Amino acid sequence: MTYATQQDLTDRFGEEEIRQLTDRDNIGAIDVAVAGKALADADDEINGYLSTKFTLPLASTPKVITRVACDIARYYLYADRVTDQVKKRYDDAVKFMKGVAAGDISIGLDQAGSVPATEGGPDFVAGDRAFTRGKADG
Repeated sequence: MTYATQQDLTDRFGEEEIRQLTDRDNIGAIDVAVAGKALADADDEINGYLSTKFTLPLASTPKVITRVACDIARYYLYADRVTDQVKKRYDDAVKFMKGVAAGDISIGLDQAGSVPATEGGPDFVAGDRAFTRGKADG
């Protein structure tokens, strides 16, 4: 399962940036193979963290994992030209994934990698009102 697509990268960072990062042959277009390699590398890194808590592949991809995958793939695309902003986003993504692996952060999935089923929501029990209009105490 892939956590993010080339379109996700383009939507998040703009077509121009992704073209500049992937177009190593100067053809004037996004190199699908280069973008795909960066996305696959991001998937592998994310799976390293998720495998400690979830059965892989995940049944569905939470939006937060798509965001993290885009940040990691972008970092890989920048290679040796990484800017401070790109490095910070990558570091934040790694910190987030370490929190998921440690069980400190939930991504909204059960151990099987599925969205847990809800059964009617929480039950609430309320006692008598202490103050109401027209009700006199004692």
